[in-house]
Amino acid sequence: MDVITTPLHADFDAMASMIAARKLYPDAVLVFSGSQEKNLREFLVQSGEYLCDFQRIKNIPLHEVERLILVDTRQPGRIGKFAECLKNPEIEVHIFDHHPAGDDDLKGDVEIVRQVGSTATIFAHLFQEKKIIITKDEATLMAMAIHEDTGSFTFDTTTPEDLTAMAWLLSQGANLHAVSQLISHEMSADEVTLLNDLIKSATTYTMQGIDVVVAQLSVNEYIDEFSLLVRRFMDMENLNNLFAVARMGSRIYVIARSRIPEINAGKIAMELGGGGHASAASASIKNMTLIEATEKLIQLLHKHVRPASLASELMSSPAIFVAPDILIFEANRMLTRYNLTVLPVLDAERKILGIISRRVVEKAIFHGLGEFPVTEYMSTDFATLSPSATLADIQELIIEHRQRFIPVVREEKVEGVITRTDLLNILVNDPANLPKNLLNPEQRPSSERNRNVNSLMAGFLDKKMIVLLRTIGEVAEKNRCAAYAVGGFVRDLLLHVSNSDLDIVVEGDGIYFARQLSYHFKGKVRTHEKFSTAVVILPDGFKIDVATARLEYYEYPAAAPTVESSSIKLDLFRRDFTINALALHLNPDSFGTLVDFFNCQNDIKDRQIRILHNLSFVEDPTRIFRAIRFEHRMGFQIGRHTEKLIKNAVKMKLFDRFFGRRFFVELKLILSEENPLSAIRRVAQFNLLQFLIPSLKLDPRLLSILEETHRALSWHKLLYLDEGCRQWMVYMLALLARVPARATFSFFKKFEVPERYRLILMKEKVDAARIVRVLNRYSQLRPSEIYLLLQGMTHEGLLYLMALTRKQAGKKAVSLYVTHLRHVKTHVQGDRLKEMGYRPGPLFKTILNALLEAKLDGIVRTPEEEEEYIRERYPREKQKAGRKKSSSEKLKVKSEKS
Repeated sequence: MDVITTPLHADFDAMASMIAARKLYPDAVLVFSGSQEKNLREFLVQSGEYLCDFQRIKNIPLHEVERLILVDTRQPGRIGKFAECLKNPEIEVHIFDHHPAGDDDLKGDVEIVRQVGSTATIFAHLFQEKKIIITKDEATLMAMAIHEDTGSFTFDTTTPEDLTAMAWLLSQGANLHAVSQLISHEMSADEVTLLNDLIKSATTYTMQGIDVVVAQLSVNEYIDEFSLLVRRFMDMENLNNLFAVARMGSRIYVIARSRIPEINAGKIAMELGGGGHASAASASIKNMTLIEATEKLIQLLHKHVRPASLASELMSSPAIFVAPDILIFEANRMLTRYNLTVLPVLDAERKILGIISRRVVEKAIFHGLGEFPVTEYMSTDFATLSPSATLADIQELIIEHRQRFIPVVREEKVEGVITRTDLLNILVNDPANLPKNLLNPEQRPSSERNRNVNSLMAGFLDKKMIVLLRTIGEVAEKNRCAAYAVGGFVRDLLLHVSNSDLDIVVEGDGIYFARQLSYHFKGKVRTHEKFSTAVVILPDGFKIDVATARLEYYEYPAAAPTVESSSIKLDLFRRDFTINALALHLNPDSFGTLVDFFNCQNDIKDRQIRILHNLSFVEDPTRIFRAIRFEHRMGFQIGRHTEKLIKNAVKMKLFDRFFGRRFFVELKLILSEENPLSAIRRVAQFNLLQFLIPSLKLDPRLLSILEETHRALSWHKLLYLDEGCRQWMVYMLALLARVPARATFSFFKKFEVPERYRLILMKEKVDAARIVRVLNRYSQLRPSEIYLLLQGMTHEGLLYLMALTRKQAGKKAVSLYVTHLRHVKTHVQGDRLKEMGYRPGPLFKTILNALLEAKLDGIVRTPEEEEEYIRERYPREKQKAGRKKSSSEKLKVKSEKS
């Protein structure tokens, strides 16, 4: 694995350099070694274009990294966990950096280090030298990086190379308007006393009940007396603390003073790259604007103001909990008794096993599962915190990761719990810093949940699709309803994967909207009143699926869903997995706004398949097959908690309660994948083959047949034949290869396999079993014997036969028939026999069969040889002679008897 990474606390130059480096290392994975500066995080969230390009470091197996590409740093202490990769003696290190040399710098196998204002400048010159073409968006991103790192060419680190790099980026289409929107320009202070400016700029923030004063100053040159100004300010206002941030020339300086033990000035300055004592400290910051430095400082203050006892003081203790053997009925009574929404599940030693929510409990009882223990449906996919956790730690889990309930754990034992409400209460007295995305989505959606992806759409979708989406939104607006593109279309847009299956959900009357849409496009519409769905067929044949926003509930486990109209949020919640629960607003005022209620983007980024609620598989067991299919097709991984619930559904034998065509359709889709072998192995791993057919096991022989099936299909694709092949049928035959006919028939009946498929599969299964015995018995067969043996089999049956036969001679026989023998025809036909003087009758068939046999075996080749063969073997005066069976016909009779 090749990995491109940056220093901790990445800025725009770091990210732009990562994107640029991948032009040189196209197979490398992009991974931030740590966090990103706030403006960079917001850019990634708002633009969305690059969000899915980056992997999380927790998903990277560090021992598999063979080449580490460092950009914007060469210090091992600034690359976080990736420093562990350096212990591998075989690892290659490639470095691209613009910082001055340091004593502890790494030595790389490849080093491109230049003293310029930005690492993006280095890549811009490399691209010029190597004549590498970049897109307009890449040019804009690199221009942003150069502007930020050079202070818009005002820092003293700016070089002529930065200016020429910028000129080249402009020639490649860099958008200066986008750059100007991102880069902040600080203005000089008015000609007044510096102290007065400092006092006027001061802002007081209330953090954990403590007033913290932050002031700003901006001047063009360094001031020796700055620390004195801070001291006088504190004395004049009798302040317990003061954090002053000043821009002096091209640098940012922070002076920190504290007279109280709750604020350690030294710790805060240390995280800014400086140091000092608990009461007095300072830091010098490069490559950051005044606003960015102040925001960074405020974040650190939130983290360090009384951090040691924050979680322990905020938590509710002791925690109300349930034991693992408690039944769901009893858990429901406890939730009601104490007016709670979540309960932790603890063992006898107070170690946490999971958490169970009111929503899951109530649904389980509705489905008649109240007698099951809570361990069957508790969630195990959650994070815990220690009693010394900071406010930043709590905010990250509750706000960014949408975890509303946090167990507080010391030495594996639960001491208390923190809820979303607890966090809201602690922050309510600090409104200036109250995160807007802490509120309910109905009150104020967060930027992470609702961001505009217009730029991503413009860069990835073709113009025709964008016009279509805009038109759908305009029709919705005209009819006073809200329209959304949903599901796989939105998921694949974020993954940069082409998907032309367009599903539209309407908050309103979906069928009425579909008719209006059809009228607008002069197309056709098919409706399904029961489920409030419709299909709009455009004049060019393109289909748009339209549905009313709806919720589904299940009267009992594995039942067909009952449908009711609802909102887009509940419509998305009914879906199978989080990766499919995204929506894209299409109405004009909010066109291109991504709607994410369930943290779906994180699961896409982590490449995880996760259900939306714990009873998802109880309600619809077919989702298990769908999860396996998505895992296989997309290269994702089923989440640990979701995997646990799959095993639980199998253990409950839910599949024995419900059969039908829906399961067959899911199995058919799995077998239609490019190479379904890994998916079949996964089905076997979850012990689901027994559900299909009790005697079915993925033993070495069946696995060998499946592998041979894949080889046969791959061979067939390389022939580029005009005839189509239903791949799923071939794999279905392979799966059923060792299943008796009676069990196969039961399988077809159990899963409501359509009769047209049932007849084909049964015939091919029986014929292949008969023919393979002949192929294995006779090592040499004449072409005519092969022809008569295989004549009448479908393409699917032939490929299955090729996989089934063990002998190479048998495989060659099938190959010869598919590529050549089945296309052989004689020049002489019935009309020509008449012209030759033969009277029509049963002899015609005998003559033509014998002639075809002779041609297949190479005895005759030309029309003249065919006629000569007929005259010699069937003289006209002996037409009335009895008909004799050919040798190949005799072989067929023998094979049928066997």
